[in-house]
Amino acid sequence: MPGFEKLFRAPYGVPNALERVDDGLWIADQISDRLALVDITKPGGDNPGHASYGVTFRRKEIPSDGSNISGLAYGQETFWVASNGPGTLWRPSRPTDAGAGAGVILQVHADSGQTLMRRPVPGGGGVHGIEYDRIDPGHLWITTLSQKTLTKVRISDWQVLHAIALPYVRAHGVVRTAAGVWVVHTADRVIVHLDVEDGHELDRIEVPTSEPEPHGLCDWGGGELAYCDATSGWVVRIHGI
Repeated sequence: MPGFEKLFRAPYGVPNALERVDDGLWIADQISDRLALVDITKPGGDNPGHASYGVTFRRKEIPSDGSNISGLAYGQETFWVASNGPGTLWRPSRPTDAGAGAGVILQVHADSGQTLMRRPVPGGGGVHGIEYDRIDPGHLWITTLSQKTLTKVRISDWQVLHAIALPYVRAHGVVRTAAGVWVVHTADRVIVHLDVEDGHELDRIEVPTSEPEPHGLCDWGGGELAYCDATSGWVVRIHGI
């Protein structure tokens, strides 16, 4: 049975996507639309007084043209940011904001935050999760919410190659595996492992109400996953999968 461990809280108040890399954990904030690289350590460390906040050291941060960020992936030495509509719930409008009900995917320079490419969500509508396919490089998996599907897109020409039906609404974080793809369904508090060809369920993780709510999802390594909760700010490791 999977176990859950609350690791630390995000440096920003509303973490909605995350991605583990060699030198730490990148977290995207839904309100500020900034990306932060934080240390994967026990809160406190060399600064014990910080432990009461539950936040680790923020090693780097970059701005982005994202708006209402709801998904983050890393691939081809760049970030892929899912903008789920405008950010006007939280701040004044910006020219780079996605339109209402018209999510966009941004390719973002990993050092400067500069937008390198901007593409619409396939089929229109909102988007919460995105994943770079390391099994089949050069492709992204995108939660296409208006169609209740997960869609595979070829980056080079933004061609839709495949889509699988999702079992629940409000699909969020996505992680590709050798066997399939994990997809968070936030409202149902379930993370399902789906076959990438026909979408049939391979496995599932039920997140009990005693744990933070799952939003973003990432590969933690060693067969483990981690998720972030936009409501409480917690980053949670899932082990024993």
